[in-house]
Amino acid sequence: MRPESKEVSHNNSWVKLLVCVLVGIGILLMHELVDVTFQAWTIFAVFIAVILSFILRPYPMGMMVVIGLITLVSSKTKTIQESLSGFGDSTVWLVVAAFLLAAAMINTGLGTRIALWLVSRLGKTIKGLAYAICTSEMLLATVMPSNTARGGGVHAPIVNSLSHSLGSRKEETPKRAGQYLSLVGAHANLISAAMFMTGMAANPLVSKAVNEVFGIEFGWGMWALGSIVPGLVSMLILPQLIYVLARPTLTNSKVAREEATNQLEAMGPMSKREKIMLVVLCLLLLLWTTKFIHGLGTTTVALLGVIILLITRAQTWEDVIQNKMAWDTLVWLGGLLTMANLLLTYGFIEWFADGVQASVSGMSGMAAILILGIVFFYSMYAFSMLTAHIAAMAGPFLAVCLAANGQPLLAAAVFAYFSCLCGCMTNYSTGPIIIYFGLGYVKAPKWFSVGFIISIFHLIIWIGIGLVWWKVLGWW
Repeated sequence: MRPESKEVSHNNSWVKLLVCVLVGIGILLMHELVDVTFQAWTIFAVFIAVILSFILRPYPMGMMVVIGLITLVSSKTKTIQESLSGFGDSTVWLVVAAFLLAAAMINTGLGTRIALWLVSRLGKTIKGLAYAICTSEMLLATVMPSNTARGGGVHAPIVNSLSHSLGSRKEETPKRAGQYLSLVGAHANLISAAMFMTGMAANPLVSKAVNEVFGIEFGWGMWALGSIVPGLVSMLILPQLIYVLARPTLTNSKVAREEATNQLEAMGPMSKREKIMLVVLCLLLLLWTTKFIHGLGTTTVALLGVIILLITRAQTWEDVIQNKMAWDTLVWLGGLLTMANLLLTYGFIEWFADGVQASVSGMSGMAAILILGIVFFYSMYAFSMLTAHIAAMAGPFLAVCLAANGQPLLAAAVFAYFSCLCGCMTNYSTGPIIIYFGLGYVKAPKWFSVGFIISIFHLIIWIGIGLVWWKVLGWW
């Protein structure tokens, strides 16, 4: 990069940082207008400034969170001990373990093998390839707790190579196959992320919020039970719907099957590391679904899997410490959770819930949940990351549902599943979406138009069919 370009980029960062600071100061100056303590309002002002920085991206997220924490300490709003409390939260370490396990799936080659095997078996037609991608996404989501690693690290490269093998190039022939497969892969990733608590690294944040607000556990088994019917219906319809919205000019995918078969043959038999990884994944799935027997928490099980991979040398300690995404997430997520917890502790969330409750007063609990759920869904347009959206919005909205006497499990289901599905609308919502869009087969206007239609599709399936299924389960 030329010196002039670096200077312009640096100046832009300063401008964006200044905007975040001014917004924070502006919120702080409004304290006299609200009935909440100055301490709680200061935490809120810093929290919003940090969330805004996630959208504007003046500097890396971890850096901005540290700046926010130091601001709270320097202003004597909180002590250094309180500002570091979130880093010991089990949810934070579950997310770290999720990134470490996801990296192991890629490093060992097991994730790629599973995806290629499904494509080679199910890819008789272009729709068959789409269903192969959906199936692979759904299966890997049960044990691969990072939608970025699963979608961006495993499936997006396969979609790109398959598109090339079908003669589809982003510059000349994107509609031949690449546009269709990219859209299917991206949206299947979000559905699989919504179906399982292990489908997306930030999903445990929703589970944690549900527990804190309602006092109930919405763990792996409960999460999967509520999503299985609307999720399967969504996966079955998605390739057909996108076929209508972005019809490929090619329908015969025999070449792609041959390409997947060739890649599988080139990989050879399963390596020792792949076999160890497979055993560890099966063990994790078994332990996650049998917590009622052994009592081991989700985070403990995930870290146990990491330890087994290290002891058996399927992964090395160097692999662990070089996982920048894991440790960067530890910094920004730990700090963000600290601020979110402080908002709850010092009464801000209670004040907010009381205020919003007035806007839904007179409504039934179900009406309040559904209206707030739809607002929550479309507010994702303002966020550039699903995790930031969850951290900022899920807890307060669940608290309002509680205040409106909403059914706890119904509220948990709506916000748990919508927290992932809402990423469908933009090309900047989450890592795998950004990666699929970056393949270049789909132009931005097309992505947004398809995304909006998919958002309506999700509301119809997950509210229509979902409500019926949740009624059968006795959740309302």
